[in-house]
Amino acid sequence: MTGKTDETPRRIGPHDMALPELLALIRESFADMDRRIDPPSSMLRMTTDNLSRAAAEGEIWAIGTPVLACVILSETPGALYLGKLAVDRAARGRGYARVLIARAVQSARERGLPALELQTRVELTENHETFARLGFVETGRTAHPGYDRPTSITMRRPVTG
Repeated sequence: MTGKTDETPRRIGPHDMALPELLALIRESFADMDRRIDPPSSMLRMTTDNLSRAAAEGEIWAIGTPVLACVILSETPGALYLGKLAVDRAARGRGYARVLIARAVQSARERGLPALELQTRVELTENHETFARLGFVETGRTAHPGYDRPTSITMRRPVTG
């Protein structure tokens, strides 16, 4: 990839020109899971309008120009929710997810929230391991509507320090 690789996250606004780039990164990053998870990912219904709304109502943070990593943050009762954490395949292993989670911790502190929370699909065991290494622990399992088995794992990490 060419462009600027600054590890400092930048906040993406609702009218940011990078929104189509973010959507492409999320779709590419989540593409492999589509064959592995049931039900299909909400990513398939995501649009730039959805991202614009997420930026207006919560926070979107990105690293790099072009965008190499991003995360969507939204406030939920008692936690800051991390949604669609994505890292470009060629940029994996550089610590970008860790940088974005540190940014999320800072946002949670600014909002007075005690924890970060996320959900990952039951089938994606490598994600469970990655998030565990980043300080998250499983706190529950839920089923999507119409399923009689757990389809998602909820994980939390306290905001400490």
